[in-house]
Order: sequence, then structure tokens, then C-alpha cells
Amino acid sequence: MSNRVEDHSDIELFAQLGGNKAKAETAFAELYRRHSSRVYAYCRKIVGEENTAQDIFQETFMRFYQTAQKSMEMTNVPAYLLKIARNLCLNCIRDNRKTVAFEEYHKLTRDTPHERNELMQLINAALETLSHDYKEAFVLREYDGLSYAEIAEVVDVPLSTVKIRVHRAKQKIREVLAPYMADLSN
Repeated sequence: MSNRVEDHSDIELFAQLGGNKAKAETAFAELYRRHSSRVYAYCRKIVGEENTAQDIFQETFMRFYQTAQKSMEMTNVPAYLLKIARNLCLNCIRDNRKTVAFEEYHKLTRDTPHERNELMQLINAALETLSHDYKEAFVLREYDGLSYAEIAEVVDVPLSTVKIRVHRAKQKIREVLAPYMADLSN
């Protein structure tokens, strides 16, 4: 087995989190490097507001590390991280039922060319029309690249339910975008 931290699997690194402090810190840093962008993107897409997403993102990794200290059996680190983030996002949404300014929600897309920025704003606006369940399934599938089975594990619903939610989310987004796409083709 290699001594390079990059060569270890997520599960091997997770097991090292419960060991000596130096190994645990190195393992955590590598897991963070591998999965932080995906977790943050998920939080940002689900809660919308940048500061809230950042808080949830940090809390996700703190809880993840605390879980490792309890010597829990781990089989899928990315799915587990997203499950923690999902629960924190749901708690935040439940507790803060407020709207987010449209401009704040799209801050991340401002550095792109105008056409792409406009399209991203339309897609994000369409996402906002979806129910939470559909939005979450769509984000996990299209933005985070999870398989249907992984999504079912993260959100704790049957595989068939996930497939229906993603399909209906895509249908709704197509319906919302249809008038804009027709304008673009003219």
C-alpha cells in the first residue's frame, strides 16, 4: 500500500480519521480536497444565499469529522457528506422560510460571458419554480453527477421515486424555458 495520501481510497482515509492526530489531519485534508467543491455547490444551489451556504458547508465537514471519531462503518463518503449537507439545508430552509434576492442567488454566474450568464439565470429561475423534492433530485443528478441509486441513498427514498422526481424536474424546467428558447432560435 502506498504512503501517499492521494493514493488512498475515501474509505481508507475515513478510517484514518479515528487514528493519531497527524494521520487524521492529513486524511481529513485529502477528503476535504476531494469533496469540498461538490458539497459547497450543493449547499449553494439548495439554500441560495452565499453566507448561509458557507455556514452549512462548514458545519457539514465538522459533523463529518465528528462522525469519524465515533468509529462508524463507512461505505460511501461522498454520499454521506451530501446526506449531512442535505439535512442541514433542510433544517435551514425549515427554520428560515424566507426568500433570497434574485441577484444574490446568481452572484456565482457573473464572471461568465453574457449569453451563458443569461442562460444560467434562466435555468436557476426555472429551478426556483420546482418543489424542494424535485429541485434537490435535479441538483444532485445534474450538478453533482450522482447516480439515481446514490441520490436514493442520500435522500432516503426509493430509486423509482428519484427517477420520477428527476424526470418531472426536467419536464418543468423545459416548460419554463420553452418560451425563452423559442426566442433564441428566432
